[in-house]
Amino acid sequence: MSIARVQSFAFAGIDAQPVEIQVQISSGLPAFLMVGLPDKAVGEARERVRAALTAMGLALPPKRVLVNLAPADMLKEGSHFDLPVALAVLAAMDVLPREEIAQFAALGELSLDGRIQPVAGVLPAAIAAQNRELGLICPESQGPEAGWAGELTVLAAPDLLCLINHFRGTQVMSAPPEGMLGGGFKTLDLADVRGMETSRRALEIAAAGGHNLLMIGPPGGGKSMLAARLPGLLPDLRPREALEVSMVHSVAGLLEDGRLVTRPPFREPHHSASMAAITGGGNRAKPGEVSLAHRGVLFMDELPEFPRATLEALRQPLEAGHTTVARAAAHITYPARFQLVAAMNPCRCGYLGDASRECGRAPRCGEDYQSKISGPLLDRIDLIIEISPIAPAELSRAPAGEASVIVAARVAAARQLQRERYGESAPSNAEALADQIEMAPEARALAETASTRLRLSARGFTRILRVGRTIADLAKSELVHRAHILEALAYRHRIPGRSTLAGPVHPPTANRVSS
Repeated sequence: MSIARVQSFAFAGIDAQPVEIQVQISSGLPAFLMVGLPDKAVGEARERVRAALTAMGLALPPKRVLVNLAPADMLKEGSHFDLPVALAVLAAMDVLPREEIAQFAALGELSLDGRIQPVAGVLPAAIAAQNRELGLICPESQGPEAGWAGELTVLAAPDLLCLINHFRGTQVMSAPPEGMLGGGFKTLDLADVRGMETSRRALEIAAAGGHNLLMIGPPGGGKSMLAARLPGLLPDLRPREALEVSMVHSVAGLLEDGRLVTRPPFREPHHSASMAAITGGGNRAKPGEVSLAHRGVLFMDELPEFPRATLEALRQPLEAGHTTVARAAAHITYPARFQLVAAMNPCRCGYLGDASRECGRAPRCGEDYQSKISGPLLDRIDLIIEISPIAPAELSRAPAGEASVIVAARVAAARQLQRERYGESAPSNAEALADQIEMAPEARALAETASTRLRLSARGFTRILRVGRTIADLAKSELVHRAHILEALAYRHRIPGRSTLAGPVHPPTANRVSS
């Protein structure tokens, strides 16, 4: 009485943990038992496997069928265990050759007629299978996705019968087609933004250095319009980054048609989203918006309308570049190195500072509304700009701005300088260390003096240097000079004696700082 074995994987974040499906058929009362800490979806695989075998004209033997998912102390979640359980059962019934099936890992969901349905996590499973020198059996539609793992044998089957015929030698399955690069969404052109030169400049700096950006202004001022054009300024992901981002999207089940994500993702959750939706969690600890925006942009419109606890939960991933979902049974870590772009009104009515339109509670309404953004969160934002509405007459006569392709070329050149400077230690200035930034003596003296007078934290001081370095890169300057620090300080919002916003927002100008 031997045991049939098939390899599969459970997922802890984007890491695929090996799981061995062991099947034993022995004498005893007819039963189909599953052990090894399966959840509800895995336990229901019994009926799906039984129905799939019946659809092919097979039946389980009238014996005791025991399925063990090893290691037994790891919780097994998800319907992707259907296929490896079915293959292990068929191998135990001597329908499939045990030695050959043991050379593959498998994952896929079974339909009642034996078809194999797509599941999440094929890409990280394929990478893990390659590392263990195994082939991979997966749904037909996800064969191209598995192919991105490199040199491994991929059997992308439409149904269970095709796999049986392949292993019995009556049919040879062809290799899946090569995966395509992700096309991404349609980007909007920055040329549509007329006027607003200060805002356009801040957007370019944010794109060039990967800096966090907060835009404050009345409704209809152009905040969302500017944010929607940021993806068109960002360069393509490097191969390693594209694979990392694609693994996150694969685990979330969002990798469409097996296309590798090559453009920085742009996520814009609604302000009604829960903390689990933003930072990750839920019953199966899925990645949240901060992880789906990894190596891309997380746009949070109407920032104060998000729950306070959700906003405070952003502090750790903004600083560490990852988020950890803590559960009693396990701690799951997802990458979350994203660029935060946020927009907000100056008050709840949106017209604080406009005497003809502001409400009767001004300026108290502005203080109450802006106090929803805590000082520690503000301290992690590099650029804060005030967006003032443009008069319709001025807007209609203003010439078209620079096109995105022109600005994107400058951004790409600045990013290339950063890659040459930091190597793999920091992909952008937003992650550079203070001692990696070369500065002229007068620029460093100004940064130190201004930080003392503005009472900036050590984090705020470092972020001033990073923004100054980005401005210098856009100017193709080897050193950060005084003018670059002055412009960086102009985007650093501060209020003496307070760490939160209060009243109309007026970023300090260069003259005010240097005086």
